This record gives sequence, structure tokens and C-alpha cells, in this order.
Amino acid sequence: MSSKPSAPAPTLERLATYLQLLSELQAQGVETVSSADIEQTAGIGAAQFRKDVSFFGGFGKPGVGYDVSELLSQIASILRIDHEQTCLLIGAGNLGAALAAYPGFSAYNFHIAAVFDNDPKKIGTSFNGLIVRDISELCKVNDAIDAKIALLAVPAQNAQDVADLLVAAGIKAIMNFAPVYLKTSPKVYVRNAYFLQELAVLSFRLHQAEEERFSH
Repeated sequence: MSSKPSAPAPTLERLATYLQLLSELQAQGVETVSSADIEQTAGIGAAQFRKDVSFFGGFGKPGVGYDVSELLSQIASILRIDHEQTCLLIGAGNLGAALAAYPGFSAYNFHIAAVFDNDPKKIGTSFNGLIVRDISELCKVNDAIDAKIALLAVPAQNAQDVADLLVAAGIKAIMNFAPVYLKTSPKVYVRNAYFLQELAVLSFRLHQAEEERFSH
């Protein structure tokens, strides 16, 4: 099944949430799920869930609910993670090591095929079963690998230069873990994982809830 190219980003983000939830339900042996179950578990309204999945076609049966395995397969197909996708990892530091060892990538069919760094002490060493390559070899290596996705786990001061190199090497999508905004072509998709920003939002929510509690 093909997805509509105009699907808004919030819808795709919620689909990723449903995918995680459905994966957990499948592992627990649950066969069917209702929109009310989704609302109770994921905190996303039942009406919103129905709207999201109906955006891509008709799923579920009235009075019965949704077949967990079928819906999981459909959403995986919509998000294009029903087949293996090759990724590059840039940065062989502590964060890079955590990313390389994360088992969730394989569960979602993402495969880290090569790791790069510019530290002479790391180049040539083993990194979670892969040999760390010199960043200067990026374009040549990716000519053979033809990866389109990169995980960027480098210091902020190096991130833009490395992003430029990734684009030159044919990368079309970057998951950016560096705390800096990247300037790229509109044809290159960038998602930012800013942990400190997320913690700042959590801090606000926490104190907002406390203030509301004491105000009553």
C-alpha cells in the first residue's frame, strides 16, 4: 500500500507511536485492539487515531476493532520500514557507541553498515563489530554502500561540515544528535534529537503541574 505524500509530520509521528504500541501488543499475544484501547494506552484520542489510520485507507472492522498484526504490517509499510534500510553512523564516541549497540534498530529494519570518525586513535578500531573508517573515505565508501540515511553523533562544532559531506556522499536523510541546527538542501530531510530541549520541556510541564496543584 502506498502512502499519500501530503501526510503531515504530526500524523507520521503518531503513526510511529502506534507502531511501537502495536509491536508491544503483538509481543504480548494480543490479537485485536480498539481505538479506545489506543487512547487509554498511548494517550492519543480515539477519534484522532481513527483519523490518522483512515488517512491511508480503511482499516479495522466496526464493533470488532483492528487486527494487531495486520495494522502493524500496514503502518510499517506506510513508514517504509517493512524492508531493510542501510544507514551510516558518523561519530565513534560514547553516543555513537550507544547508538551502534541499540537493538531497536534491527527491529525496525535499520542496519548500520559503516561507522566513521576523524580521530586517528579510533580509526581502524573495532566498533560494535564494525571497523571505524576515516571520515575522509565517506564518499568513496558510500558509493559502494549507497546508504540514504545517516545518524550524526558528532560535536556541535563539527556537525555542519559533516552534514555537508554527508549530502555530497548522497545521503538524503539525517538523524541529527548534535545540539545545533543544520543548514541543508530542502531535498535533504533532517530530524533533530535534542535531549536538553526535551528535558527543558519536561521541567516546564513538571513545574506547571505543581503550580496548578497548589493554586487549587
